[in-house]
Amino acid sequence: MERDAGPFDPPRAITRLREARPVSPLLFPDGHEGWLVTGYDAVRRLMADTRFSSRQDLGVLHMPYDATDMPVMTEPSPQVPGLFVAMDPPDHTRLRRKLTGAFTVRRMKMLEEHLAEIVERQLDEMARLAPPVDLVKEFALPVPSLVICELLGVPYEDRDTFQVNSATFMVKDLPLEEKMAAYGAMTAYLAELVTRKRAEPGEDILSDLARQDDLTIEELTGIAFLLLLAGHETTANMLALGTFALLEHPEQLAALRATPDLLPDAVEELLRYLSVADIFYRYATEDIELGGETINKGSTVVISLLAANRDPRRFDHPDTLDVHRKARGHLSFGHGIHQCLGQQLARIEMRAGFDALLRRFPTLRLAIPANEVKLRTDMNIYGVHELPVTWTESTR
Repeated sequence: MERDAGPFDPPRAITRLREARPVSPLLFPDGHEGWLVTGYDAVRRLMADTRFSSRQDLGVLHMPYDATDMPVMTEPSPQVPGLFVAMDPPDHTRLRRKLTGAFTVRRMKMLEEHLAEIVERQLDEMARLAPPVDLVKEFALPVPSLVICELLGVPYEDRDTFQVNSATFMVKDLPLEEKMAAYGAMTAYLAELVTRKRAEPGEDILSDLARQDDLTIEELTGIAFLLLLAGHETTANMLALGTFALLEHPEQLAALRATPDLLPDAVEELLRYLSVADIFYRYATEDIELGGETINKGSTVVISLLAANRDPRRFDHPDTLDVHRKARGHLSFGHGIHQCLGQQLARIEMRAGFDALLRRFPTLRLAIPANEVKLRTDMNIYGVHELPVTWTESTR
């Protein structure tokens, strides 16, 4: 469902449903009677309840539409080794535990200074270009790609391989064969990479994992796929869409420029306000009561984090972007056992990115009318395909 109320707002139909019935019956095209959960409290409870399974191999996980408006996925999908985001305990616990040391707050803090250098170098390159430039291509995509490649030990010169294939994989309505071809290309590349790391480990996260004999090459490949995809897609879209949102809210941008100390709160607010990773699915493994409704075993449950993050029962004036807001408690990184492993890294990248961009380019503005910006309504992670920007003053 497209964001028809504006480029940053939830679909009107979703907002109406949340106000009327935060846990709503949802009839799928194949006749399946599932549920749509949009209220903040209900979403938070659901994501903390492991009876709502993340597995896709237990039963049919119904999807609303494919490219031909026909129901898709008529049988369970087999588990992918290493893809712990689609697992439940104890499998999820075993694999996720392998990574907790890699993404600690302390380790991310140690990265902060180096990350700031990466951002400054990328902005140096952008400053040398004659505006207008595409902010996605020159800044928002390279920064998280550089960072995650360095952390994982993926050669940055191979970025075209994973950026093109991951973008293809994230297209909502692409025929399944094309998606699987892109997935296959990525996993073949990563399988070769982790095999090399097992033979000759270096100083990076994938090498650390490859040293562990109880992980198979297939599991290492699945983990690498998940980390690489999540590590650049979401942050890249937050940097680009966040800049677009700030440029479209000049009073908020002015407040941020005047008081840079607001930046940590502004990042949380942008995460809440934009919710680039919106729709998630769960499978009810038994009859479960949620928000006064009984969700029957075998039901597919669709979760909207965007709707939950805009719930007026949780946030005052939720449809207003307010960089002064204390938006802690937003659900943009999920909740419960599947809460985003790399959330501290994403926060540090966004703080460094927005801080340097606003400081280095004080006259940054859109180079085209806002209604001509190409939105990623066709993608599973929301954002902009391109963001043409310009500036007038020399940069430092």
